Amino acid sequence: MISTTLENDLRAAIRSIPDYPKPGIVFRDITTLLGNARAFRRAVDELVQPWAGMKIDKVAGMEARGFILGGAVAHQVSAGFVPIRKKGKLPHATVRIAYSLEYGIDEMEVHKDAVEKGERVILVDDLIATGGTAEGAVKLMRQLGAEVLAACFVIDLPELGGADKLRKMDVPVRTLISFDGH
Repeated sequence: MISTTLENDLRAAIRSIPDYPKPGIVFRDITTLLGNARAFRRAVDELVQPWAGMKIDKVAGMEARGFILGGAVAHQVSAGFVPIRKKGKLPHATVRIAYSLEYGIDEMEVHKDAVEKGERVILVDDLIATGGTAEGAVKLMRQLGAEVLAACFVIDLPELGGADKLRKMDVPVRTLISFDGH
């Protein structure tokens, strides 16, 4: 559990944009958090806190903000970094999966040699909503033989049920703040 002060600081560092990408959606923009050195550092520290000192082989970040956060988390825990990309963006042999988004369906992929069987992986992204992207990432990592230790997000939209979806897949979920609605 994070402190109320930290939660308020992180919440204040996130810009909310109404009616983006479509009417009725409030987009939670973390670029303002990333631009605030103190908030960015505190978010990264808190995302990894429960696993400090554990053996973590890889951190997998989901495109695109998960690359930024995941790279920082990987550095913090001395682990390798794995980019989980949208279809067609990786140059080598890949494993691909279709997944549901809040606004439709897409595909993502990872290099076949990104993780080795038995490696311990933490997933990182900026936000969990319906959980489709994160669920797809868990399935990709498990397909490659990785052990998914946890999934970490700065923001949770609990009304959309994504974090609960991952917990039902036996993946512990770490979120730092939550917002009502979507």
